[in-house]
Amino acid sequence: MQIETKLPKVGTTIFTVMSQLALEHKAVNLGQGFPDFEVPTPLREALVRAMAEGRNQYAPMAGVLKLREQIALKTERLYRRRVSADTEITVTSGATEAIFAVIAASVRAGDEVIVLDPCYDCYEPAINLQGAQAVHVPLALPHFGVDWQRVHDAVTPRTRMIMINSPHNPSGAVLDAADLDALAAIVRDSGILILSDEVYEHILFDGREHQSVLRHAELVERSFVISSFGKTYHCTGWKVGYCVAPKALTAEFRKVHQYLTFCTFHPAQWAFAEMLEAEPQHYLGLPAFYQGKRDRFRAMLSGSRFQLLDVPGGYFQLADFAAIRDTDDLNFCEWLVREAGVAAIPVSAFYETPPDSKLVRFCFAKTDATLQDAAERLCAL
Repeated sequence: MQIETKLPKVGTTIFTVMSQLALEHKAVNLGQGFPDFEVPTPLREALVRAMAEGRNQYAPMAGVLKLREQIALKTERLYRRRVSADTEITVTSGATEAIFAVIAASVRAGDEVIVLDPCYDCYEPAINLQGAQAVHVPLALPHFGVDWQRVHDAVTPRTRMIMINSPHNPSGAVLDAADLDALAAIVRDSGILILSDEVYEHILFDGREHQSVLRHAELVERSFVISSFGKTYHCTGWKVGYCVAPKALTAEFRKVHQYLTFCTFHPAQWAFAEMLEAEPQHYLGLPAFYQGKRDRFRAMLSGSRFQLLDVPGGYFQLADFAAIRDTDDLNFCEWLVREAGVAAIPVSAFYETPPDSKLVRFCFAKTDATLQDAAERLCAL
């Protein structure tokens, strides 16, 4: 049997490829973005309690009410935005499911969706599967800032959505209030929707404050805001996230969500509700926790031949390898696994048309021992 693929440009993801190479070569895996340390003990204990209490069957489609209420309280506390737990918050099976459901619910064949390159690799396939077109606008190097004039110029009568991501993966760049004002000016008096990917919302450094779209009175009325418990609580394998959107947008979102996954890992929802209520210091302490890791990893690499780019947020470090090897970033990453025993991700994997740069991405959401092992190998190059 033969089938005409709906995703002709999609193969095995670079994250799978590099993780497999890391296993084959027994390399330190700083490629795929997952922590190698345990989830908080109170969260694990809460999960066990939820299972013991029989929370093991289907959860409500929109999510456990107690969890949605805690998300609403956190949203008001952090972003001064009151949202309805009943009609504006939906718990999802990870941020990737939420992103797909947003696009499937609101983008039609022939529409255009503006994405900012480099961008996470799940964006364009979700757009293509709706028969729509991703319009790629490159971020400005070396700081990965948004050129809002280029975004404005990319808007056409077919533009249905603009996707933003802050803190940004892979660069760690962070949008500020002026960026949101510029975005609002572009979409004003239009029907353009915003998908704001904010999965690293709690990981900003050097005193920065996350400028969520939820803070912006004008943008919030046309926006889907996506977040991730996996990133916040070091449990990426649990695959639990959520989407906050106005009532009318949430209603359409839930129409897709209910037939995509219907509901999400039930006992984990009770555990997250308990953590949000009893342990807010966990997410409030993430900036200092990850800034310490960022600073230690950068110090460990100070004797290497890599040139390290600034990291305002997130848990990735971009590094320029031009002084080490004259090759493209994919070949460099394959060589790095074989020769140094360290796995990284080539930044070109996040682009439609990669620029002429030599950048790789390291994940520093690792134990200090893992980072030290990797750094020693990298400094020996």
